[in-house]
Amino acid sequence: MKSYELMYIIPTQSTDEEKESLIALVNSMIEKDGGTIESVERLGNKKLAYEIDKKRDGYYVLVNFNAEANVPNKLGSLLNITNGVMRHIIVAK
Repeated sequence: MKSYELMYIIPTQSTDEEKESLIALVNSMIEKDGGTIESVERLGNKKLAYEIDKKRDGYYVLVNFNAEANVPNKLGSLLNITNGVMRHIIVAK
């Protein structure tokens, strides 16, 4: 298993319940494919470097996890079609 880092952005207009359910959904996606989550850091609201869908702020979440090599590609594909995720990036540590 390799170590990965996932950062994704949720719209700030989402309620706290929506944010928490989305975080739980992403965590379950990782664990469903046999990955293990080391940590989840809620970095909070931050200004975006550029506007995304006419939004200037986003709620950042950082997830450190271990998984097999095929999991990041599959996770990236799922995050692309997940409502509520503005942007994401997955990096091997």
